[in-house]
Amino acid sequence: MKKRFLATAVSVALAAGSGAAALVAGPAQAAAPTSCSATDAQIYTPPAASLIGAPGTLLGCSVTTLPLLSQKNIVAAKVQYASTDQAGKKIAVSGLIMVPTTAWAGAGTRPLIAFHAGTLGIGSQCALSKQLAGKFQDAYEGPNLDDFLKAGFAVAATDGVGYLDGQLHPYVIGGNAGHAILDIAKVASKVPGSGISATTKVGISGYSEGGQASLWAAQLAKSYAPQLNVVGAAAGGVPGNLTVTGKYLNGGPFAGFLADAAIGLSTAYPSLPFNSLLNQKGKDAVVQAKKLCVLGTVAAFVGAKIESFTTKGYTIDQLRTIAGPDGVTWGQILDAQSLAVGIGRAGSGAKYQVGFPTFQYRGAAEEVIDTKTENATRDAYCRAGITTDWNQFYPSEHLTTDTLASGDVVKWMGDRFAGKVTLGNCWLPSF
Repeated sequence: MKKRFLATAVSVALAAGSGAAALVAGPAQAAAPTSCSATDAQIYTPPAASLIGAPGTLLGCSVTTLPLLSQKNIVAAKVQYASTDQAGKKIAVSGLIMVPTTAWAGAGTRPLIAFHAGTLGIGSQCALSKQLAGKFQDAYEGPNLDDFLKAGFAVAATDGVGYLDGQLHPYVIGGNAGHAILDIAKVASKVPGSGISATTKVGISGYSEGGQASLWAAQLAKSYAPQLNVVGAAAGGVPGNLTVTGKYLNGGPFAGFLADAAIGLSTAYPSLPFNSLLNQKGKDAVVQAKKLCVLGTVAAFVGAKIESFTTKGYTIDQLRTIAGPDGVTWGQILDAQSLAVGIGRAGSGAKYQVGFPTFQYRGAAEEVIDTKTENATRDAYCRAGITTDWNQFYPSEHLTTDTLASGDVVKWMGDRFAGKVTLGNCWLPSF
């Protein structure tokens, strides 16, 4: 496998010049690539809609190195692949496939982690695959990915929707995020030389924005990707209800996340009134947010209140009532992103049936996400009869919980891959 990846690396320069790269315009672009010979520029160029193909289609791949990871005994490829947005429209998404070069020592085929990063920023320059490949902005997920790879798991890490050149990330849109995770899991086995089986066991994982994305992927797996052998989903620091989360962020030290969410929602739902509600300060803030990645966003909007960016000082509750020309309100769109609504165990007949266990967790000193919504999401999963493990005792705040819990996530996933049964701990009250 390693030799095949390295061989494609040698051919990249020749392919770029000869027109053999997978994403070059023309009839060949519609076919699955036979080698990872796309250029970096081609990976991030949005293709014509007619060439995107069915969800989970590999559109192109490019061998890469990841200097921000400590694990060096891996092979990695950037990928562009087909997915669908929240409205069912075909889109292309970028991401990374990472595979250890050491032999898998466990039972069966090497398992796969389908991963979504936490908040990185809404501009295309903030994409996880770009950052890990050396275009450093403020990536922080490296240690978590290292832990998965060290355990021998392959990793399919989506950048998420809206990170191709010229695009904007539609932040915290549940359908987009869930589809992107599930589709990159489908793609992993199609990357030439990956050695990943299409029927291997899959674990879904993410924290913060990635935690929300992971639970959306869990809820959508049965209906959207029934061919995947998903055995568990781990989700930490989950903003389960965006209205609750937004009110908690507004005027606080992490108000930048609220700014990104407002822009992301308007990007995904352009019929919602947005620019017309902004005063000049608000319009300037949108321009600024698009240029920043996560640390810059947090620093730029410390203490910001959404009321100060709107023409009439609208509160979040007032904004929720404002409708677009189709009659759909901001509140309806926000509520549509809420997790744990319409869920049930497999065979329950619920809209979203989750037929595998989840591991949900947060820090005891959580300060970014209102713990009420984190607790409520877990409690709703328990009420729905979905086997759920829960840890609310990490002695840490939001960001450090991501790293502190990593060992537990790897072990929990390893147990699911090994076929071990968990009964969950829904008997433990959340507080």
